[in-house]
Amino acid sequence: MNKEKKIKDKREKPTISSSRMTALCGVFIALAMVLSYLESLVPISFAIPGIKLGLANIVTIIALVKLGLKPALIISIGRVLLSGLLFGNPATIMYSMAGALLSITVMFIVRKFKLLAITGTSVCGAVAHNIGQLIVAAIIIENTKIFYYVAVLSISGIITGILIGILAGFIVKNIHL
Repeated sequence: MNKEKKIKDKREKPTISSSRMTALCGVFIALAMVLSYLESLVPISFAIPGIKLGLANIVTIIALVKLGLKPALIISIGRVLLSGLLFGNPATIMYSMAGALLSITVMFIVRKFKLLAITGTSVCGAVAHNIGQLIVAAIIIENTKIFYYVAVLSISGIITGILIGILAGFIVKNIHL
């Protein structure tokens, strides 16, 4: 019986103090912003607008798995707002926010119901992010024909989601918060 209790205790997430959580969120926001900035320096143009690697999503996935939904939301929203204010414009913030919120929602559901591993969760998040941005674009241009673009963005989301998911999975296994 004592052995079963020890196994159960190891599965439970350790409680993180509020000051430590605040510090972790700040560090994660900064890391996500650095990754976003580095990604903007890499001239990856597949001749298809809107395709990005999504390096900052590594941080979001790690936060979701290791810290939970609320900190992951804080980190993602913080990164979108700060990156948008520093390097973008209101439209950038609007598109990024829609993508980030839909992505986190989908990834949370996938993780909560244990539907997929981290790489699959990342793929779902990447595709959801693209769909969130297309929803905003359709509202702005008042034309739903933009959803024809979802096939192209889904293919890129699957590819980048796999890459980001593999990296995030490796980090999750080797990081101790």
